[in-house]
Amino acid sequence: MKTQRILVVEDHEPLLAAIRHVLEIENYDVLTATDGVEALQVMEESRPDLIIADIMMPRMDGYDFYDAVRARPAWVPIPFIFLTARAEKEDMLKGKALGVEDYIVKPFDPQDLVIAVQSRLGRARAIQKATEASFEQLKQQIVNTLSHELRTPLTYIQGYTALALEGSSASTSKDLQDFLLAIKKGADRLTRLVEDMLLLVQLDTGQAVEDFETLSGVHQDLNEIIKRTVRQHEARASAQGVKLEIETAADLPPLRICELFFADALGRLLDNAIRFSWGKGDLVRISVHASGKWVEVAVQDNGIGIPADQIPHLFERFRQIDREQMEQQGAGLGLAIARGLIALHGGEITAESKVGEGSTFTIRLPATE
Repeated sequence: MKTQRILVVEDHEPLLAAIRHVLEIENYDVLTATDGVEALQVMEESRPDLIIADIMMPRMDGYDFYDAVRARPAWVPIPFIFLTARAEKEDMLKGKALGVEDYIVKPFDPQDLVIAVQSRLGRARAIQKATEASFEQLKQQIVNTLSHELRTPLTYIQGYTALALEGSSASTSKDLQDFLLAIKKGADRLTRLVEDMLLLVQLDTGQAVEDFETLSGVHQDLNEIIKRTVRQHEARASAQGVKLEIETAADLPPLRICELFFADALGRLLDNAIRFSWGKGDLVRISVHASGKWVEVAVQDNGIGIPADQIPHLFERFRQIDREQMEQQGAGLGLAIARGLIALHGGEITAESKVGEGSTFTIRLPATE
């Protein structure tokens, strides 16, 4: 367990030094301040796990300091103990009404202080643990619910449309076939969007991290993984007049890879390269090479290119370039998801582009020992 940090705010410096000494003997990391203003400055640099503050202080007293701490959402969970020479019931009630976790009256026995600190820190840990468990359960419920409620109706639409198309024949009216094809196209597009949104939820909630830990392994066959991924895009590339060319590399170092996630990310880069190519005769080159302790996989096209001022924003969610002229680019989630999937591997994606000449997106993966 990491050393817990306590902030003590007391304007009487001999007492401040004594409290610090008592807590440091108990192996706490102690920060100090002589009033609320100084204490807030200390907290900006180092967030404490618990605060002990006197009430009667210059510049900013304990009550105003408490209000300032609780005004910051990130500081709300920090346990707070008031330390004061006043033993009047009215002052105690005011402190408790504010929500202060404890109230210690001077003079006090050092052991009483230590017990109060241990108690409040223990309670804070228990609350944090319960909150994290509840949040993990909520995340899983969200993923499960979205997965079922969004995917199920689309499965019906896609399934029955496919059956209707299979059952149609030359005698079926052309209008009906066109209607069915349009329904299928719309359902396929909506399915892709739903799958992307669900994947974003998994990335945001940490579920994808757990999946990566479960599914990843050390691979020495990156070239083969890339070839399998490229083959899945050959038909679409050919239909658009684009040729896919692979340049592999020998003696690549081993990599920790989740093939499912890596192929998804690479596939999104390939999809973009094909989509934004000019047309007949275009070439998309996928090249692999080792660079120090990294392996780089580059996807290069000679398509329309990207304006320089747009490159820093490429990986933002729902970001689209020239949407009015190029509606086919989708919802603008592909690159954000690809970056998230590669980040799970400890890697990154970079982009270089020039308008009218094409783009190069490079996946960088760290070699493993």
